[in-house]
Amino acid sequence: MKTNHIAFLCRGSAEWAIKKKKPVREGYLKAFENILELMKLQIKKNIPIMTFYVTPLSIERPDEYSVLIDEINLFFESLIKNDFIHKNKIKVSILGKWYNLPAKSIETIKNMIDSTKDYDSYFANFCISYDGQEEIVDSCKMIGRRIKLGKFDADSITKDTIKEDLYSSYFMPPNLIFVSGKKCTMDGFLLWDSVNSEIIFLKKNFPEVKISNILK
Repeated sequence: MKTNHIAFLCRGSAEWAIKKKKPVREGYLKAFENILELMKLQIKKNIPIMTFYVTPLSIERPDEYSVLIDEINLFFESLIKNDFIHKNKIKVSILGKWYNLPAKSIETIKNMIDSTKDYDSYFANFCISYDGQEEIVDSCKMIGRRIKLGKFDADSITKDTIKEDLYSSYFMPPNLIFVSGKKCTMDGFLLWDSVNSEIIFLKKNFPEVKISNILK
């Protein structure tokens, strides 16, 4: 069966930097370097969709969050100017409540989305300020509003109905999910869509992952 969608839980960047006695920023920088390499692998292997879980809805340590947000801005600013993105017509989408980010980040993300909105050869999704349970709750709220307006009957709700209102509504579920970090947990990543996915726990922090060893 062809692999159409691969997802990556990009966890452990700050832990990697602290372990190496490096600034936390270097951990996130290495993580985004890995993501770019995976996007190149996506083209090489002709995988239509890749999804990257970058940041949850909240981070416990505010100092790390500030550094991560700065690196997110720099990464997307670099993607906008990257010929690789435009040559291969990669459409970039953001899943999650990214509109709650600082104004500068929102503007950068909007520019990124706008610069690739007409592409449809490949799709790169970034889960930013994302929570898998919140995704399902928000889908239920959308359905509830339509029921309240008399546009939908509650008895007509199906699995497909819920999928239509998920952040990932336009994308098929992933065939394969790679989970980085030391924990063997999913952190709610693509909670609805991952039900039939093959999950591989790498047991390494994301900056440690050798991209050349993925999908050999």
